Amino acid sequence: MTTAALQQYLDFAYIAAIVLFILSLKLLSSPVSARIGVLCGEIGAALAVIVTLFNPELVQYKWIIITLILGAGVGVPLGMVQMTAVPQRTALSHAFGALSAAMIGVAEYYVGTAPVARFQMGEIALEVIIGSLTFTGSLIAAGKLQEILPQRPIVYRGQNIVSLSVLAGALGLAVALVVSPANVLLFPVMVVVALIFGVLLVTPIGGADMPTVISLLNSYAGFSAALLGFVLNSKVLVVAGALDGSSGFILSVIMCKAMNRSFTNVMFGAFGQVQASAAAAKEERVVRSASAEDAAAILEAASSVVIVPGYGMAVAQAQHKVREL
Repeated sequence: MTTAALQQYLDFAYIAAIVLFILSLKLLSSPVSARIGVLCGEIGAALAVIVTLFNPELVQYKWIIITLILGAGVGVPLGMVQMTAVPQRTALSHAFGALSAAMIGVAEYYVGTAPVARFQMGEIALEVIIGSLTFTGSLIAAGKLQEILPQRPIVYRGQNIVSLSVLAGALGLAVALVVSPANVLLFPVMVVVALIFGVLLVTPIGGADMPTVISLLNSYAGFSAALLGFVLNSKVLVVAGALDGSSGFILSVIMCKAMNRSFTNVMFGAFGQVQASAAAAKEERVVRSASAEDAAAILEAASSVVIVPGYGMAVAQAQHKVREL
């Protein structure tokens, strides 16, 4: 079989995997078909991995086999947890996926095709920033859900300014690298700043709000994978990451509306705080004290509703007494 013919078969298999990914999301929208949707997603992922092993550009299988064994050794026990521990297990999965994407981006920058073009540098920088902040943010989320870390929101004065400043610093370093991709000293600094921002993003959020945060982190991991697909020129990775990122983003918006939360607060790490506008919007009522005699009179009037004929008069008396209080 010629290389061109093999590439055509590979492309066809990738298209089949993409179709299975899309079909999986569609079937997961209903509890009736969710089990079939999960199966379609698993088949699509397995097909994409197996097809990649037949890529003509692949020259060594040793390290791939070793990493597959190590990954299965970690993934199988990780998946056999109690149902109550699924949220933190999901957060760990997002952390591992984001870490792998960030590490591949780092490797592509240091040992990939040199010199790195400016457009490619922009792709690598965005992918590494999103992957790094998703990694540390997912670890913090898992720690809160597992009660290893305090579940209460950890807040301080000016936290939004600090968080946004750190994010602006990471983006500024990314712009500097795009202007001068050969400045290798800025790259590790950008990675460290992005890791710090992931911690600052999730620590102000309470443990009860972690499901929505995990959904948003899932979206970030998907976008990181999509950007990695652009870096590696992998169409199936671009589509799979875009599906994961967009679906996770939509799910986060829906969950915020259902929980009566602000989506912007989720994105900027103030989700666990009580908003001043909401507190001010509460209705103010006058609180009056009552004596024991008043309470006894109300109870007597209420009991007469059941045992005394002509209960309408008793109800009126009870309502009048409540108004007086």
